[in-house]
Amino acid sequence: MKLDNKKIFQTLNPNKIWVPVIIGLAIVFGMFYFDPSVNKDSLSGIFDASVPWIILAIVVILFRDLGYVYRIREITDRSLTWQRSLYVIILWEFASAVTPSVVGGTAVAIFILNKEGIKLGRAIAYVMVTAILDNLFFVIGAPIILFFAKGNIFPESKVLESQMQNSMEAIFWISYTLYAAYSLVMAAALFFRPRVFKWVLIKIFSIKWLRKWKHDAQEYGNQIIEASKELSGKKWNYWLPIIVATIFIWSSRYLMLNALISAFVPLAAHEHVIVFARQVIMWIVMMISPTPGSSGTAEFFFGQFFTEFLTSYTFITSILWRLLSYYPYLILGAIFLPRWVKQVFFKKKTTNPEKDVSGN
Repeated sequence: MKLDNKKIFQTLNPNKIWVPVIIGLAIVFGMFYFDPSVNKDSLSGIFDASVPWIILAIVVILFRDLGYVYRIREITDRSLTWQRSLYVIILWEFASAVTPSVVGGTAVAIFILNKEGIKLGRAIAYVMVTAILDNLFFVIGAPIILFFAKGNIFPESKVLESQMQNSMEAIFWISYTLYAAYSLVMAAALFFRPRVFKWVLIKIFSIKWLRKWKHDAQEYGNQIIEASKELSGKKWNYWLPIIVATIFIWSSRYLMLNALISAFVPLAAHEHVIVFARQVIMWIVMMISPTPGSSGTAEFFFGQFFTEFLTSYTFITSILWRLLSYYPYLILGAIFLPRWVKQVFFKKKTTNPEKDVSGN
């Protein structure tokens, strides 16, 4: 497999940060102009926020990022230093922020790991493991979270008509089913029967109207086989830390909003559970968004899911939520990308980028 450097750098383009920013601002101004509940007093609500809760929200999101850095270092068998792991995560998050959620930054992540000195087969394996673990968090965790939320999952919104609410539920369950099916198939292919997966893939793309993608399917099957070889024989002491880290990462991501909402309104214990659970639902719905980093989609659905808790503080909380959880990665990516390019393509130009830093 060869990575298309041109396409990768088209994605890793600092100029792309303006697209999600403009979309997000457009939605914010649209809410400000068309929603009668949003006015200049809504912005002044920032002065009502509890500073300790805001600080806690910032600390929680920083812990999430540390969890990401720790996990990628463990997944790569500590082939990366802490500094290189930080670069990988920032650029990976940047790629995810400037591409549609349904696309994600998978190819970019493989490219980054490969340029950090990890063999291509291993880079593919590590990114696939990350994707599968993230998806399994929702596939396994969502039913558990929904159970504890006791059915208070989908919001009863005055803005949304009942037909749209039913559509939202349908989108969630369809998305959940697709994610579950994809995760189970990929896990089975990667850990149990990679050659069977390739054979089935080739048979499917041998159908007349799918034949033009047969070569790509065969290449993808080869990637799965190669990735499976890299992961074979891994013991429990390899898997346990990255599984725990995955749970920690996603829990921290969601608990940040719990802290942020608590900065404006007090939440009872069962309300914390509902807020946490609704974020899982909202995330799965947002994953079909065609906009970069779910810009616009995230701001819109935030109001529908959490207005009942925040009332007059919804507008300012949604802005703070995106300022903490999304926009920093656009800025950091634009800052770190030129430095990373200089380090990888110039300072290391005399070394072989395919060299396996693990020494194997």
